[in-house]
Amino acid sequence: MEIFIEESKEHLQHMNGILLELEDEPNNLVHLKEIFRIAHTIKGMSGTMGFTKVADITHEMENVLDLVRNSEIKVTTYIIDVLFECFDTLDGYIVNLENTGEEGDIDSSELVAKLRYLVKNKVAPTEGDVVLEEEKNEETSEKKVAIDNEGFVIELDGTHKTVIKEAIRTGNNVFKIKVVVEDSCLLRAARAFIVFNTLEQFGEVIESYPIAEEIEDEKFDKFFEVVYITKLDEKTIKNELMNISEIENVIVAFVELEDEPTETVIEIPKEEKIDETKSVEKLTKKSNKKANKKTDKKVKPKTAKTVRVDIDRLDNLMNLVSELIIIKTRLEDQDSIESKANMNEAIEYLERITTSLHDAVMKVRMVPVERTFNRFPRMVRDLSKDLGKGIKLVMSGEETEVDRTVIDEIGDPLIHLIRNSIDHGIESPEERVAKNKPEMGIVALRAYPDGNTVVIEVEDDGNGIDAEKVAGKAVSKGLLTEAEVENMSEKELVNLLFLPGLSTAEVVTDLSGRGVGLDVVKSKIELLNGTVEVKTVLGKGSKFTIRLPLTLAIIQALMVNLAKEKYAIPLNNIKEITTINASTISMVQNQEVVLYRNNTLPLLRLDEILNVEKENEENREELIVVIVRKGESEAGFVVDSLIGQQEIVIKSLGKYINTSNKGAKSIAGATILGNGGVALIVDPNQLF
Repeated sequence: MEIFIEESKEHLQHMNGILLELEDEPNNLVHLKEIFRIAHTIKGMSGTMGFTKVADITHEMENVLDLVRNSEIKVTTYIIDVLFECFDTLDGYIVNLENTGEEGDIDSSELVAKLRYLVKNKVAPTEGDVVLEEEKNEETSEKKVAIDNEGFVIELDGTHKTVIKEAIRTGNNVFKIKVVVEDSCLLRAARAFIVFNTLEQFGEVIESYPIAEEIEDEKFDKFFEVVYITKLDEKTIKNELMNISEIENVIVAFVELEDEPTETVIEIPKEEKIDETKSVEKLTKKSNKKANKKTDKKVKPKTAKTVRVDIDRLDNLMNLVSELIIIKTRLEDQDSIESKANMNEAIEYLERITTSLHDAVMKVRMVPVERTFNRFPRMVRDLSKDLGKGIKLVMSGEETEVDRTVIDEIGDPLIHLIRNSIDHGIESPEERVAKNKPEMGIVALRAYPDGNTVVIEVEDDGNGIDAEKVAGKAVSKGLLTEAEVENMSEKELVNLLFLPGLSTAEVVTDLSGRGVGLDVVKSKIELLNGTVEVKTVLGKGSKFTIRLPLTLAIIQALMVNLAKEKYAIPLNNIKEITTINASTISMVQNQEVVLYRNNTLPLLRLDEILNVEKENEENREELIVVIVRKGESEAGFVVDSLIGQQEIVIKSLGKYINTSNKGAKSIAGATILGNGGVALIVDPNQLF
């Protein structure tokens, strides 16, 4: 299941990208063949797993794509829209499988009807055409018939007849079933397993032809037969089995026995009845357990979070671990007489190895942002169609690598920012022409490394952000007073967009107007120890810049003392460390500030914010200040003393502390010190 879900996601991601390229180059046969190959691969995988809904959709896709690549159907916008619909449906099934272990109840009948219409008519439907019709059963309705073994190979002996008679007496139906597989079926044994798996969910197989071992070893040609006891009727059974892909036909017939003299009936003990099913036992034992689990409870499959790693990176990791073992042995063999000099040398060597090991592990955890970026071209295509805007998405830096955990979390904030650019930023084609702009708007999505951070930018050439309009909305929503707004700079006004509940949209639509979006972006990114800032020029466009740490697991930090407690401040947030004279501190709007390098620097006393109990209340003249940067804002953290720079491993505080203690927001986690003590890691993004 894990492999199936992982590979299906990769194939669908690839399909999505090629469909977008096909839209630009509808006659590109290479793209068509690639989509056909992907559909065929997913069909094979899902068929083997027994996921019939996925297999059916991909089978119908194959039929359409086959006609397209043979030039019997011309690629049109309608066909591309239908193929995108196929992608969405398949994606929905895979998500359901990942979450619940089942395909779910997504209705794909209309989609299947569209695909079949294309195959039948070789042209897209026009207005008034009926696409979704009631299925007409052209076969004669199945009647109850007594079986005299005509048309079936399987025969019933006296023992079977006794079991069958007892089954009929207790209100069950008994059927002979012939299952015919398609000539093109490559995995006949796997197909047979799925048939048995399906049957065992609703009844009991008491005999098969050929025997179970031969079916399992694929020692049958086009068909196999079973004798089956169930409460279901023949039509339901046939429908269930015909839903399995690569099954050509299913023949279901009632078994009715003639009355026999009662004295010839031999009552069979339960043990003997069980013996009769041994022939199919091997094949169905596993499926029985699965079926029972399935009916009792929906079991969510455990899907692994995987990272594909270059073998060279693993080789490097292995070499470093070998070095670690060597230095461990060296430390164990230290002679007490010559220990001091050698010990220092060994420790320095150990430090080099652990730093290299950290870098190597970081690289193993790194994945390209392409994994997240790939979902956006399709989203932009759909939104530009819905809004009637011409929008081109330009992506760069997809190969930039980010920590695996960051990749999982960054998707939603980027969706909000891109939707924001398309809906609020880019003007309508008419407005753009009136402003002497190109009719086609551009949204740029860029990623690039910058020191020990990764920068992701979302930029558009739209109308930009009207600071006055934002201020007006903030006041009308009661988020700020007019007096507060008047004292703000243009940059501060624009940053009001990140306030919860603020939206500049005049009308509530599916896309915007509910005041949910940019505040979610900010909180999500700050949760990742990152920052987000916005630059805008009215009439020219806007640019949102996200800065994220390369990794969330191991960081460089400055260790500081607050009274008797030790705290860690992430180094990538720190601009510089200085001392200031207490006499230079002023109070502005109940906030301590100091003039530092001709700029006003707000001062935050960490011991007060973190409720650290002070040892003495003496006022010091010289204060140690750690100047911290958050985007373009700066603040000075007042600390008691500095310990030094240290590489630390971040440990989560856990859900209980995070949810029960509001003060925990200012703490990013904890780390274990060399002496076994615990130091809390300050999160500067939450403090100002």
